[in-house]
Amino acid sequence: MANPGDKVKVIKKEGSEEGIFVKDDKDTVFLKLGSGYNVGIDKKKITKVEVLEKGKGLNIKHAKETKFKKGLPTISILHTGGTIASKVDYRTGAVIASFDPEDLVGMFPELNEIANIDSELVANMWSDDLRFKHFEVIAKAIEKHVKKGVDGVIIGIGTDNLAVAAAALSFAVEETPIPIILVGAQRSSDRGSSDAAMNLVCAAEFIVKSDFAGVAICMHYYTSDEICSILPACKTKKLHSSRRDAFKAVNDIPIAKINYKTKKIELIKKINYKKEKRKLVLKPKFEEKVGLIKVHVNMFPEQFEFFKGYKGLIIEGTGLGHTPGHVSDENNKIHEKFFPAIKKVIDSGCLIVMTSNTLFGRVNMNVYNKGVDLQNLGVIPGEDMIAETALVKLAWLLGNYSKEDAKDLIRENIKGEINERIEPDEFLE
Repeated sequence: MANPGDKVKVIKKEGSEEGIFVKDDKDTVFLKLGSGYNVGIDKKKITKVEVLEKGKGLNIKHAKETKFKKGLPTISILHTGGTIASKVDYRTGAVIASFDPEDLVGMFPELNEIANIDSELVANMWSDDLRFKHFEVIAKAIEKHVKKGVDGVIIGIGTDNLAVAAAALSFAVEETPIPIILVGAQRSSDRGSSDAAMNLVCAAEFIVKSDFAGVAICMHYYTSDEICSILPACKTKKLHSSRRDAFKAVNDIPIAKINYKTKKIELIKKINYKKEKRKLVLKPKFEEKVGLIKVHVNMFPEQFEFFKGYKGLIIEGTGLGHTPGHVSDENNKIHEKFFPAIKKVIDSGCLIVMTSNTLFGRVNMNVYNKGVDLQNLGVIPGEDMIAETALVKLAWLLGNYSKEDAKDLIRENIKGEINERIEPDEFLE
């Protein structure tokens, strides 16, 4: 019988695979191949597993107990997912998620020279499974650690919804006396190219060396291990599925850059946030019945009617902010039913906000008659908000304010989510 760390040969009905045995579950055997990548093999296709060489088991060493260092600031690291806090035996590919401060310092020893580290496991989940309620849970965890008197908070989270979570928390944490930085890892910890350590260390450096007090994101600026960006919470989007520099500011610029090697911080954007003796103010409620729909070709009016009875809806429309709705020939005659469908949703009590499917620029629903028609129905222009930012903002507004106030505030810049004007160079950035 194979154990983790054993070198094995898996004989299949067709061909074979050699590698280091990682684990097996009900349906799959996992191997770490010579290339360094892990592979899962369906047990139904396996005829035999031969142990070629016995391994030494897992080689996971836990760090010694860390001592509080006088004179150093304190940073709390709140975990919502396991990637950034995973210890790996690179020989086997086996991963153990560890959230104790001692183990974090063991994995990232540079942290011990930057700050005293506190740590808490808030949740352990894929960011795909986030719901509005989780933002309230995270906000309450932040509150607990701010009351302890920490100098900053780092939130480890999955990258797929990291930017959305940052936007949501920027609203939920209405005021903060300390920096709150969201950090993720694009490359899993069983790869030598993992970006977890650099992103975490740069976030810690920014917390202790800057006057920033607010919510932001820290991720790679380039693909190389040289510079990290501090990105605005409400104007950032993940633009690549796997590149380490996937996160970019949209219609905006980074707040700062941190050189990982020199630890030098370059402030790029003028910020009004400064560390000062002000109280933490939370408004962590989000209205559950808020949705988002993306406009695409060949839609049906029923797709909009689904949202009747919702409290809010974000439309990711085309270009300057449009939906289907005009008839040009017999092939799109169904489009005469779209505006009535949208009006039914609005009449059911739903606030509808229009954003654009283009990343850069802003909606302008006064250029074409279709945009004017939609406004006459009651659709609210969403300026230059990213669709997902508009989603969490509208849910937050409806969770904390009256419908009429939410209708007014959705077009006001609250947390840097709306630009009065957009500089041309920001498209290139």
